[in-house]
Amino acid sequence: AMWGLRERNPDICTAVIEGDVAINDQHRKIRDMCFHVILTQAPVAGDLRHILGFEHMASELERMADHAVSIARIARSTTDLPDSPSSEPLAALAEEVERQVRDMLAAVEARDTLTARDVARRDGVVDMQYRKIFSTYVDQMTADGSLAARATGLVFVAHYLERIADRVTNIAEELIFAETGGLEDLG
Repeated sequence: AMWGLRERNPDICTAVIEGDVAINDQHRKIRDMCFHVILTQAPVAGDLRHILGFEHMASELERMADHAVSIARIARSTTDLPDSPSSEPLAALAEEVERQVRDMLAAVEARDTLTARDVARRDGVVDMQYRKIFSTYVDQMTADGSLAARATGLVFVAHYLERIADRVTNIAEELIFAETGGLEDLG
């Protein structure tokens, strides 16, 4: 979605939007498999925590995809607008969010709660970048009202990126619960 925004390419954005159907289907399959195991195997204790944690993590990933679709829709709707203000301030934010998602998925695969905690701590960096970007775009809109349409879209893009990072933190909490049985608020 960010590639489509940066390149101002509606075809890339459309591919992201259309790809959401496959992600929704995959989420449904995962949910159904989790319910099937619960109903047929009657798991308890750690096994049940892992199954429920896995299902919750899949739900968070599906919501991240929904945020990516929202970004793609904004990107597609702004391709014909002048390239001002620039989407460039979003680049560092998007890169950090992408790193967090990748690092968290690696932590889940490795069942690594220490890495999960470390990744969740980085959410503060995203929050700080988001506030700075929000202020920048609001200042630009205030100074020149003709920038409002694109700047408003870019503010929402930053918001969706920030929400993806929040969902990374939720996955960290689910992983910790699945592995230890302990509830931790990392947000």
